[in-house]
Amino acid sequence: LEAVDIIPGEKVEVLNLHNGSRIETYVMEGEKDGGVICLNGPAARWAQIGDKVIILSYALLDEAEIRKGWQSRTAIVGEGNKIEKVV
Repeated sequence: LEAVDIIPGEKVEVLNLHNGSRIETYVMEGEKDGGVICLNGPAARWAQIGDKVIILSYALLDEAEIRKGWQSRTAIVGEGNKIEKVV
């Protein structure tokens, strides 16, 4: 979460590349460096273990913040959801 500036309670979208679903949910912090992406409650019906997902978080910025050099971050993960690089 720290690597891409996502905080617990933040609203995110989860895009499932396996079944095409796109859901809105919120972030709950798990064990640090645990590599677990878990959907709870009703959201759990939209993904299975092994599905590839994209997690989107949005920011509302004014022009001044953008001009100061704000940059989005993308975490590329590999085996066990371990971050391989942040771009």
